[in-house]
Amino acid sequence: MTDLAGKRVLVTGAGQGMGRAIAIEAARQGAQSVVVTDVNVQTGQETAELVSAAGAQSMFVAADLRQSDQIQGLITAAVDWADGLDTLVNNAGVLDSQLTEHATLEGLDEAAWDAVMDVNIKAVWLMTKFAAPALKASDRGPSIVNSASVSGVHGTKAGIAYGASKAAVIHFTKSSALYFAPTVRVNCYLPGMIQTPMALGHIEASPDPVDTIARMTGAQLIPRPGDPYEVAALACFLASDRASFITGGVYPVDGGMLAWRGVRS
Repeated sequence: MTDLAGKRVLVTGAGQGMGRAIAIEAARQGAQSVVVTDVNVQTGQETAELVSAAGAQSMFVAADLRQSDQIQGLITAAVDWADGLDTLVNNAGVLDSQLTEHATLEGLDEAAWDAVMDVNIKAVWLMTKFAAPALKASDRGPSIVNSASVSGVHGTKAGIAYGASKAAVIHFTKSSALYFAPTVRVNCYLPGMIQTPMALGHIEASPDPVDTIARMTGAQLIPRPGDPYEVAALACFLASDRASFITGGVYPVDGGMLAWRGVRS
């Protein structure tokens, strides 16, 4: 399959989970080059090696997406190395429960709130801002694909900052599509319960992991966790020229969670 043939791709948060799957799937679909970035050097380098094995040129750039200068340096390095940029995948994200044991509305502290907002929405804006000139200069069907979440659509008792940040990503996606039209397409995907290290860590950190799993999958019509490559398939489709008439869209990949108001018995 060569849906991304010739494209120069950058994926944030690609050290594990959905980001790693997207980077590898982009290579499998014929991407010319994939820049992998993550704050974790070891896992990021591992992903870059897997991308190379899948057939694309690959480079790893370590970056802390809470630092504006590192984001700008990342974009500069990626564009210089690949001689341009056609696809930006803003996948990186962090959950409240990764940062504190008190991820409730009253328990969450300001530092954790700020960290979630910095990574999940401020970095999406800064990545888009700094990548804009390269994307607008692309003649290879440029696009941006953002990672939102079902938590940006419905309420949640835990992960208050996460849900708020993902709601912001949905709005930012639509506004970005308007800003860049018709040159650069912008869409976002909304994962449900996907079997990633971040999701598993959230479950393990909860007071009742069994109840948390049941709650996270109970509203799905497909009663199992999703696989990261199921998300990658959607993300890469949205980045491909097969989605050339799609922009400003919000696409759940959630096992049917948002399709109804019930809970499976």
